[in-house]
Amino acid sequence: MYPYRLLCSLALLFLAATTLPAQSIQKIEPPNWFTNFQNPEVELLIYGKSLRGLHVTTDYPGVHVVSTTSLENSSYLIVRLHLTEAAQPGTIPLRFYAGDRLVTTHQYPLSAKGTTTLEGFDQSDVIYLITPDRFANGDPENDVVAGLRETTVDRNNPGGRHGGDLKGIIDHISYLDELGVTALWLNPTLENDMAEYSYHGYSTTDSYRTDPRFGTNEQYQDLSRRLRQRGMKLIMDIIPNHLGFNHPFATNPPTKDWINLGNKFKPTNHRRTTVQDPYAAPADAELHTDGWFVQVMPDLNQRQAHLATYLTQHALWWIEYAQLGGLRVDTWPYSDKDFLVDWTGAILREYPEMSIVGEEWSPQPAIISYWQAGKDNHDGYASKLPSLMDFPLQMAVQAGLSEEETWGTGLIKIYETLALDFLYANPHDLVVFPDNHDMDRIFTQVDEDVALWRAALVYHLTTRGIPQLYYGTEILMQNTDYPGDHGVIRTDFPGGWAGDATNGFTGAGLSAEIREQQDWLRQLLNWRKTASTIHHGQLMHFAPQHDGAYVYFRYTDTEKYMIVLNKAENQMLDLSRYADMLTEATQLKDVLSGAEYPINSELPIPSRGGFIYQVK
Repeated sequence: MYPYRLLCSLALLFLAATTLPAQSIQKIEPPNWFTNFQNPEVELLIYGKSLRGLHVTTDYPGVHVVSTTSLENSSYLIVRLHLTEAAQPGTIPLRFYAGDRLVTTHQYPLSAKGTTTLEGFDQSDVIYLITPDRFANGDPENDVVAGLRETTVDRNNPGGRHGGDLKGIIDHISYLDELGVTALWLNPTLENDMAEYSYHGYSTTDSYRTDPRFGTNEQYQDLSRRLRQRGMKLIMDIIPNHLGFNHPFATNPPTKDWINLGNKFKPTNHRRTTVQDPYAAPADAELHTDGWFVQVMPDLNQRQAHLATYLTQHALWWIEYAQLGGLRVDTWPYSDKDFLVDWTGAILREYPEMSIVGEEWSPQPAIISYWQAGKDNHDGYASKLPSLMDFPLQMAVQAGLSEEETWGTGLIKIYETLALDFLYANPHDLVVFPDNHDMDRIFTQVDEDVALWRAALVYHLTTRGIPQLYYGTEILMQNTDYPGDHGVIRTDFPGGWAGDATNGFTGAGLSAEIREQQDWLRQLLNWRKTASTIHHGQLMHFAPQHDGAYVYFRYTDTEKYMIVLNKAENQMLDLSRYADMLTEATQLKDVLSGAEYPINSELPIPSRGGFIYQVK
């Protein structure tokens, strides 16, 4: 028989053992890091159970633990590492201690940062925007994934999942290359584990995992590699402003201030002008920035220092892991404006040639220009953002092509909007586009008028800036019967699914008219690839005179092009009006048809539409 005192001691030890928290490490983000960054430190966000009070050590050469920080929520721990120049790729043993007791060890991968400079996109590129769920279904086996909330694939439901994926895009890289586009911007491909309407990608639930219905991280990486082999680039759609409400940050936030407004829904007022308005009420400005975009998208508080670091490292990790050629940043002005300066600066410090374009959906160039690097702003705000989406010009082109020609309507809208380029620090770095995933397709905008569709595309592909087209534009995709319906705007590309009656990739089943327009645009895009004057030349335009024509020139010291947008039938252009640009010229050559015209008093324009002439 054991002595009573010994039995009591054993009982106390057993009780202590059974009541100790079951400490464990479930995930570390970023999932790995890289050597040779300009910033030698990385902050690891540790997910697990009962992590409060733990401290971390390592004996890996060239790596030092700077600090271990417990957060309000014991499910999280912050570990900051310093990597010296001596740190080499390998596996870092991270040892987690509770006092002197070793709780667990985690092997953390350290990879080598690429030595090739990652270049972004520029005026020589044409960006092709794809909604991955709607482009091509390369792997039907991943249409439904066990464990994810949305379990139905229904191509008849405009707001549901249709099954498009990364493999479908990879399978059609040759089509895209031959079409003449040089960069792909994909709507977000990260995990969106939402109960419904998850296909669009803007409700992230795992920041480091490709949605398995699209594929894997490795497939995303492979897509980028295959594009670069062809001289093409991959642009990631990234969202520092918000996430999906099934993300762990929303369901179990690391700190009370991680999500704006105490993790309780209150909608933003969408008053983006309050960020710049010298008379704005603070309450209005705060609600714009801190309010949630929609109820299922909690708004992130980028003023929280650890979250700001997390978001910065997230962007750097994806750039390096996937060897990206650019970032498109969703809802740019809704994030904290000071964070945006730091975030952009940190990216450009590591990747000076990286392109970053922000979405600021405003019709006013004064509002857009505020956010571009180099702008001397009234309040001293110094952005570092290289590029923005040129929404004012997009709206002007729609109006210019659709309105009746009068002194103040029609093509003059395009002219006067472009005349405001003095507001921008660098207008040539803006992204110009006829449509995107959030607005009516360009063919619908021009009432399915092929001539005006051609005019719109000629304009966006020859004016200043970096052009972006939306998938399916080349085959006259439209949403005329359902204006404003996002699900229909993002219609499936025909031929991307087995059994489709028509195939936009091969032309099978397309009408003769659609094949003609596809061939026309393919010719235009491939001509543009080598048209350096269109990429980097100067621009001069002439004010429209109510005759239905708008004329502008792109030129260098050695080459010159004359572009005509024509809305009128039987147009005869008086060339004397353009003498500033046609001095000593003797001939105009249509770059697409090859037709040549002597420079006399008038130039016959063969039809309505858009025309590009080389000046000889």
